[in-house]
Amino acid sequence: MIDSHCHLDHEPLIDDLSNVLQRSKEVGIEKLLTISTSLKSFLNVKELINKDEIIYGTIGIHPHECETDIISSDEIIKGVKENPKIIGVGETGLDYYYDNSDREKQISSFKTHIEASIKCKVPLIVHSRNAENDTFEILNDYNQSDLKILMHCFTGSKEFSKKLLKLNSFFSASGIITFKNSIDLQKTFKEIPLDRILIETDSPFLAPVPKRGKKNEPSFLDYTALKLAEIKEIPKDELVSATTRNFNKLFFN
Repeated sequence: MIDSHCHLDHEPLIDDLSNVLQRSKEVGIEKLLTISTSLKSFLNVKELINKDEIIYGTIGIHPHECETDIISSDEIIKGVKENPKIIGVGETGLDYYYDNSDREKQISSFKTHIEASIKCKVPLIVHSRNAENDTFEILNDYNQSDLKILMHCFTGSKEFSKKLLKLNSFFSASGIITFKNSIDLQKTFKEIPLDRILIETDSPFLAPVPKRGKKNEPSFLDYTALKLAEIKEIPKDELVSATTRNFNKLFFN
């Protein structure tokens, strides 16, 4: 399995990293992608990718942080080129639910990340909450640019997923799909083609059932994989093989 989105620099993961990694390997995780959300976070990511061969990283500024942490396209490109284990740009995108940053600044930051991703030819990790229309319209503006899109922790509508599939997007399922009230999301993932799906924990957030309410960690990915296999009506081994293949195709082809 591959955890396509986690935050190893957050507590309590960072202080228990050796045990977190051991438990991850015990459930069969072969890669962890730890995600940058701020300038400080990227410094942490650069250290973490040297801690173990299974850890990879990204460079990016979360929409919550884009008013205080401003990064240029050239700085993102430099961050990618400096280390082969920095394999993605993000997380970036739009969050109109919390509105922690001015929306115009979110949009500007999002476009900066998109342009850097295209130039580097690495995937863009997209956060989108209560912003389906703007997220799609902005991504669609670059639809002739060979942009590689990964919709992280996808919770969008079925209509949104269909529009994004036309942009050749990939979709990452988190522990949210195990929640009892996530029926619509489960139906959406049932219809998304298997060759477009990845899995993630977003740890230490969003622990899946039966660990809900606890601090999430990469080893809990097993529960999300089990539930997604049930939704897709396939054996778990087949689901794991497919999502692993999809991750490697997206990030290493």
